[in-house]
Amino acid sequence: MSKNKLIPELRFPEFINYGKWLEKKLGQVGEPLMCKRIFKDQTTPNPENGIPFYKIGTFGKEPDSYITLELYEEFKAKYNFPKKGDILISASGTIGRLVVYDGEPAYFQDSNIVWLGHDGKEVSNDFLYYCYSIVSWQTSDGGIIKRLYNSDLKAISINFPENEIEQQKIATCLSSLDELIAAHNDKLDALKEHKKGLMQNLFPQEGQKVPNYRFPEFENDGEWNKMELGDLVSIKGRIGYRGYTKDDIVAQGNGAISMSPSNISDNGSLSFEKSTYITWDKYYESPEIMLEDGFTVLVKTGSTFGKVAHISNLKEKTTINPQLVVLKPNEIDKYFLYLIVSNTSVQKQIVATVVGGAIPTLSQDSISKFEVMVPREKEQQKIASCLLALDELISILSNRIEELQQHKKGLMQGLFPKIES
Repeated sequence: MSKNKLIPELRFPEFINYGKWLEKKLGQVGEPLMCKRIFKDQTTPNPENGIPFYKIGTFGKEPDSYITLELYEEFKAKYNFPKKGDILISASGTIGRLVVYDGEPAYFQDSNIVWLGHDGKEVSNDFLYYCYSIVSWQTSDGGIIKRLYNSDLKAISINFPENEIEQQKIATCLSSLDELIAAHNDKLDALKEHKKGLMQNLFPQEGQKVPNYRFPEFENDGEWNKMELGDLVSIKGRIGYRGYTKDDIVAQGNGAISMSPSNISDNGSLSFEKSTYITWDKYYESPEIMLEDGFTVLVKTGSTFGKVAHISNLKEKTTINPQLVVLKPNEIDKYFLYLIVSNTSVQKQIVATVVGGAIPTLSQDSISKFEVMVPREKEQQKIASCLLALDELISILSNRIEELQQHKKGLMQGLFPKIES
């Protein structure tokens, strides 16, 4: 039998002697509510003089539907409507996405977006937000909830301190950390936009033979050269008969990493925290796909085809799985290679070339025929140096955000009581 001590591991000093927290079902705290149903013929995609209508697909994003001000005012006056500060919860799709209602005019899809109607005296919305953040949105048998019904929400248990000042102190602590994470994310987004702008100006656009912006020392170097990617790199993939089975997969420390698309983030950075390891025999069987710093890897098969990463700072011996190919630079700067393959021009060619079907696939032959524009070596190096410095800043900031998120996770584990068996 499990026993809940209802005392957190971490507690602010002034509350150490305040005793156990309370445990209640959400149905004891308030009543699940939702807005009145809006029908399709009552919405418009035109935002002019309209009020945003958030469906489950646009929840927490930009709206694509609107309702008239008159309908908004009528429904808001007659039917359930969230108050400023209420926590809206996605009740279908990805269950448990949270948005704090900011009070601005907006309407929300019935039954798919719900909230808990309560007076906030027993549990403040600020604290309740973090209660929701650690809820396991599962059925009683451990399955994933496909739709959050009112009965499901009412049955969820939360723990909270009876003292409202302690609730507020915990919420303030965690929200300050959230604000710091959000500020770092804003900086990260700004850096990514800056890089995007640089890429557009430092590389020739479609139909051009020189970029919009050129470093002064290269202004008289003439046009960039159009070449095929296969003339600049060696392209290697895992040979079919050298594939591996479950029997070839081993524990960490007993073999080499077999890189997969999941090791590559959307911005091209690498993470090996969750990796598949294969036997040393399988690793040494294919020396042509052993990874080295300076290589570029490209996802050629599967739903994430086109993802690209530059290999650097490898800590362990690493090869690739059948979904990837290795691009080994011959007549091109190593980092410049990564930049042109990840740039819009080649990515468009990837989308146009990929063979559809159940599993989208690029052939090595088609990859070798991608057309690229290339300047002389010194200009390649200058562009690569400029963007590498920016990518390093992006990587540092991304790592900092991950550290803050892990710190928040650990802090929440300490600030909320644990269930002990």
